Amino acid sequence: MSTASQPLVLLECLVAGTTHRDGLRAFEPRLQPGQQLALAREADSVYDDWAVRVLTTGIDAFWLGYLPEGRNETVARLLDAGYSLSACLTHKAWEEDWLHLEIEVLLVN
Repeated sequence: MSTASQPLVLLECLVAGTTHRDGLRAFEPRLQPGQQLALAREADSVYDDWAVRVLTTGIDAFWLGYLPEGRNETVARLLDAGYSLSACLTHKAWEEDWLHLEIEVLLVN
């Protein structure tokens, strides 16, 4: 039996708000399925009490959008409690001016 365990998938969803992210069309070629993404709590959001941003990783992190409202509370609570969560891009596709970004939210063991 391996001592290393796989991350637990907590949520599979589309990233919300991609149409509102300036520069995303130019940035999109840098996004690849399998790419690790970061999650950041936005506790002071006036629109959603459980707002969680989805970003690329690294020093030049790009803000892609949010976890969908109504599906983000558990993830937000886990982030607030200090759990180590990340995300992984599983699929991307353009539909006219909307970039569909499908992700998995992962609980890192």
